[in-house]
Amino acid sequence: MEKREQYRQELLEQLRARKNQAARNRLGQFATPASLACDIVRHALSLFGQRGKVRFLEPGFGTGAFYSALLRNLSPSRIDATTGYEIDAQYVESIAPLWSGTGLQLHHADFTKADPPEREADKYNLVVCNPPYVRHHHLDSLQKQELQAVIAQRLKFQMNGLSGLYTYFMVLSQAWMSQGGIGAWLVPSEFMDVNYGRKVKEFLVTRVTLNRIHRFDPKEVQFEDALVSSVVVFFTNTPPRDDHQAEFSFGGTLDQPRISTRLGLEELRKTPKWTHLPRPAVRNDPASSPGTLADLFTIKRGLATGCNSFFVLTPEQAERLNLPASFLRPILPSPRELETNEILADDHGEPLIPKRRYLLDCGLPPETIQAEHPSLWQYLEQGREKGIHERYLCRHREPWYSQENRAPAPFLCTYMGRPTARSESPFRFLLNHSQATAANVYLLLYPKPRLAALLQGSPELSKAAWKALSSVASESLIGHGRTYGGGLHKLEPRELANLPATVILDVLPSGTRVGSHRQLSLFGT
Repeated sequence: MEKREQYRQELLEQLRARKNQAARNRLGQFATPASLACDIVRHALSLFGQRGKVRFLEPGFGTGAFYSALLRNLSPSRIDATTGYEIDAQYVESIAPLWSGTGLQLHHADFTKADPPEREADKYNLVVCNPPYVRHHHLDSLQKQELQAVIAQRLKFQMNGLSGLYTYFMVLSQAWMSQGGIGAWLVPSEFMDVNYGRKVKEFLVTRVTLNRIHRFDPKEVQFEDALVSSVVVFFTNTPPRDDHQAEFSFGGTLDQPRISTRLGLEELRKTPKWTHLPRPAVRNDPASSPGTLADLFTIKRGLATGCNSFFVLTPEQAERLNLPASFLRPILPSPRELETNEILADDHGEPLIPKRRYLLDCGLPPETIQAEHPSLWQYLEQGREKGIHERYLCRHREPWYSQENRAPAPFLCTYMGRPTARSESPFRFLLNHSQATAANVYLLLYPKPRLAALLQGSPELSKAAWKALSSVASESLIGHGRTYGGGLHKLEPRELANLPATVILDVLPSGTRVGSHRQLSLFGT
């Protein structure tokens, strides 16, 4: 048995060497570590108990990490049937001899297009899988329609169109499971936070009995070739009781989690984000909350150029290329190149920072540029030779070298980050006195008119508001955002906008306040 597992791992390394990272990303191929596969199978078998023989299904077979773990943890006399599905022909051809004689029925097929058994006796009571992690933008529109249609037909359940392929695998598996069967799924944790994940969470609290979700510490990435925060989902294929409680655990291992608690289904339904369970969920209490940052700010992502290396230039590059100053506007560099969080400005609005950057932005038609600005025309032609005009964002702009409008924002927040030795918060708030715009590595906070009127002409109040934003606890920021592998955290505009407004209201003049922590005169536009 151990020799077979050793050979499986050798085969896996050979197969991985045949594809580069990009190819594996397209197929969502991220192999399950052998020790983790064993942990998952053992826990699934503990839920299965001693109730007869196992009918095992691994829908995304790969080299068979979970099947191998099953054979090492269960007596052959308790195995009734084993089936695997694998879409990659190279994998099937390589591993078929390895599992010959074990009773495995290995199908070279797309699991999502295969027909599930019709008879209850032929269905599976143990389904374990690490499904392909393919984001929705790598699925074409026809594939998405087919996936949604097959789940609607078989399960009378509607999926969100932005769902990743792994969620379709997990939900679709119910059609293959016998009543009371156990499902164990190693999947990315992002479904617990994002909008498309609402349907997956609905499935887990209404269609099946959710036994447990274990979230691995994002700092302890489970896959060496994928920066993704992972969870293991265990459920039983039976409708949940009203008083059912699911276990949520975090960190450590499945057998010895760092923390663990049980939560009722009603509480789960009311909790918009599950990533930070079993930690206290971040909630806004409408009865006591003074509103959110959305009441005070319009929050947008910074502009996306389509190719920063072409459109964002240093002063030296702009001078060497002899580009007209009228088509260059200041833009903040990457956060890692900013030594300070307060951006001062000179008399012309230029940011007083060591590493200045300029955004190339021109809306003139090509013939005008060619006739009146030959040096700019020459640079744009170099861009065309490199195919920059054919990139997704560029080809959807007219002209391709123009930029979207993002006015300079007085307040900014970094879009993503990790805690550092200097700060436990992964996010930085910036106070921008300059006329520099910012790229999409920042979130831009524009005060709404009534707040803007208060801040206008009052540098002290603007600085107080900036310091108030900077004082928001890292736990609150992380709780409103989303977490990825390696301790990476992100905040989308809507997530930042959901932060309570108290932190800002507390620094505004008391005379403008209505009631306790109520700045009603500021809300709205």
